[in-house]
Amino acid sequence: MAHTIVMVSTSYPRFPGDTVGTFLEPIAQGIAARGHAVHVVLPWHPQVDRAPVECGVHLHYFRYAPASLSVFGYAQGLRADVHLKTTAYLAAPLASIAAILKTRQVARRYGATILHGHWVIPGGVIAALAASTALPLAISLHGSDVYVAERYHFLGPVARWAFSRASWVTACSDDLRQRAIGLGASKDHIEVLPYGVDAKRFSPDPSTGAQTRTQLGVPLDAPLILTAGRLVRKKGFEFLIDAMAKLALKWPELRLMIVGGGDLDAELRQRARDAGISHHVTFAGNVSQNAIPSYLNAADLVVVPSVRDTSGNVDGLPNFLLEALVSGTTVVTTDVGGIRSVAKDGRTAVVVPPANADALADAIHTMLGQPERRRALGAAARVELQQNRSWADFAEQLEAVYDRLTKESY
Repeated sequence: MAHTIVMVSTSYPRFPGDTVGTFLEPIAQGIAARGHAVHVVLPWHPQVDRAPVECGVHLHYFRYAPASLSVFGYAQGLRADVHLKTTAYLAAPLASIAAILKTRQVARRYGATILHGHWVIPGGVIAALAASTALPLAISLHGSDVYVAERYHFLGPVARWAFSRASWVTACSDDLRQRAIGLGASKDHIEVLPYGVDAKRFSPDPSTGAQTRTQLGVPLDAPLILTAGRLVRKKGFEFLIDAMAKLALKWPELRLMIVGGGDLDAELRQRARDAGISHHVTFAGNVSQNAIPSYLNAADLVVVPSVRDTSGNVDGLPNFLLEALVSGTTVVTTDVGGIRSVAKDGRTAVVVPPANADALADAIHTMLGQPERRRALGAAARVELQQNRSWADFAEQLEAVYDRLTKESY
């Protein structure tokens, strides 16, 4: 049965290679590839450079402010992923009204059979306000939405109301599922639907890795650690820098490359300087998503040092973790949030306690000193993710949710 789905989101790659909302694109395209009509309603942004229809997905942008004030969505709302920015408060009312009107317009024009809000706040709330009572509503949870509903008491009841209107809720990890139930989601109408990953795109390629090292100025025989993500508290990069200070004493040629930008850029650079390891650490800034496979192939080890920050925010399920695991590059990561659902200590990764620089340093030291074990662990991770985490499988599972919503009454 073919569906017409209108997705409501505040994030989606604005241009080829963009690093925000990267997982939304394969979600939408995967459903379109299965023969369904997919429309995505998004806030306009000055950097948007997309065709109206790409890979079967129709993109509909709404404007709510001049270009200089277009600050709604695209990971612009939280300072260091901890505090809502003042600009987010100011932009939200106008942007939400514009989003509701645009969603209703698209739903009517194209004959929507399902509305699907991404992030309960704001996408789920917007979709719920835009939906007619007869239209099934799905809401997908991705991480920061649950956090803001927990942290900001005035948003908790808003999330609870959206959950009460939802026919079904999906969460990318069991941690998010449990927290959503605590916010009012029905335990009978929520399921874990973890992200997929493109194993063909993120595949081992030693020759590309060597070329990338040359381009980056990293000697072929220098151990290279790679990490990536927005420079925010929940990523735990400060603990990795502290671990590097210990490791540099034993591995004088060791390099750490941090890919990504964010509010903590200056603070993290200063931390590396204070530790006397600036020459060991490269801050690469934002790198095109298209280049990430090459960076992964260049690395000896990937570290994903996520933490639950002091305000309670935590990664849902880091896409970079999935990309690293399926690339065959060995991963050292932490036991927090949705990570434990895919990173199995000693089987697909090395998993250590979060917010523990000593544990990170010990694990990295061990892996760097055991290249055969490192390669075997990376190969095992790739096999497991190829078998269990494809975007095609994700699309099939999401399609089953849509089928259920149109057949059953909640």
